[in-house]
Amino acid sequence: MTRTEQNREFRRLLDDSPVIAAVKDDAGLRRCLQSECQVVFILYGTLCDIGEIVAQIHAAGKRAVVHLDLVDGMSPRESSVDFIRSNTEADGIISTRPNVIRYARQNGLLAIQRFFIIDSRALENTFRQLDTAPPDIVEILPGVMPRIIETICSKSRVPVIASGLVLDKKDITSALQAGAIGVSSTCPDTWFM
Repeated sequence: MTRTEQNREFRRLLDDSPVIAAVKDDAGLRRCLQSECQVVFILYGTLCDIGEIVAQIHAAGKRAVVHLDLVDGMSPRESSVDFIRSNTEADGIISTRPNVIRYARQNGLLAIQRFFIIDSRALENTFRQLDTAPPDIVEILPGVMPRIIETICSKSRVPVIASGLVLDKKDITSALQAGAIGVSSTCPDTWFM
C-alpha cells in the first residue's frame, strides 16, 4: 500500500470511528478489543512483547500504532523504527522526535508526531516543526482545548488528533467540532460511545 493509500485508509477509519483507544496496560488492551474503535494507540509494552500486543490488535481487525517513546527497552531513535518495521506488523508509530518521524515516513510507516501544548511558546514551536518536517498526522495534548485545536487545524496542512484529558462525549465532540479528525483517550468509557 502506498503512503497516500495508507493515509487515506487511516482517515477513512477515523471518519467511521473517530475515537481512538489509547491503551496503557494489558487490561486496557483486552477492553479496547471489545470496542468499536478501529485504531489503537499502544502506550506501553516492552521490546519483548510489543509484537504480540500488535498481533492481538490486528487479530481483532483494528489498526495498531506504537508510541515508540513509551515502549520499555526502546529509545526514540531510528533503530527503534527499524525494529518496529522488522519485528511487528504495526501500522505506524508515534513519537515526539522529528528525526524519528521523518525516518518512519521514509520507511513506509504512518508517522504521528505528538506535541504538548503547554504555552504559547510550545504552540509556536509546533508550527515551526510542522514547517520543517511534517508528519503524516499531528497529535495535540491536552485534547480539551478547542480554541487551540482550531488554531492548529487552520494553520496546518497536517491532520490533527486531540489527545490527553479526554474524558467524556462533550470533550470528544468539542475536539471534533474544532477540526480534529480523531480523538485519542485512555478512558475506556469513551471507547464505547
